[in-house]
Amino acid sequence: MSTDTAVATETAPGTEMPAKNLAGKYLTFYLAKEQFGLPILKVREIIGVMKITAVPNSAPHIRGVINLRGKIVPVMDLREKLHLSCVEKNRRNCIIVTEIEDEAGDYEIGLLVDSVSEVLDINENEIEPPPVMGHNVKTDCILGMAQSGQDVKMLLDVEKIVVDMNGPLNGIEESEESIVAV
Repeated sequence: MSTDTAVATETAPGTEMPAKNLAGKYLTFYLAKEQFGLPILKVREIIGVMKITAVPNSAPHIRGVINLRGKIVPVMDLREKLHLSCVEKNRRNCIIVTEIEDEAGDYEIGLLVDSVSEVLDINENEIEPPPVMGHNVKTDCILGMAQSGQDVKMLLDVEKIVVDMNGPLNGIEESEESIVAV
């Protein structure tokens, strides 16, 4: 008798791809009073805000680079990248250093956030797929929406957020005609 067990896969709404099992531990944090989460396995460390050296000609959400124990790490303002309202900087702001894996290789990037909350163990039955927001709003950077009581935490796919660090994330690409020379 075989001990192999067949595993049923569900199809994610609106796609032909099987739904991912998103259950696991997430580092939760705040941006503009909203709660977000990153898979804990993508988080290398959390550090206080330190001197950030600006990089010329970078996108507005790229704050610059930091020297983290002799390693140069780019820093992205996640609130700016996600087009969230600005809040006053305070001592609770921090940088979440994440590990990214893509075709360019493995590297680290720091995400500037308002504050870190906690590590949560989120069950699969607490996670809903991202809502459909229309064709002009990209939600592919959202893994899912975790429900905890009356709260909703957006679980983010950090690799999809930083794939194009200089590009827009709002789903509306600039055309050459919309760029005016100064």
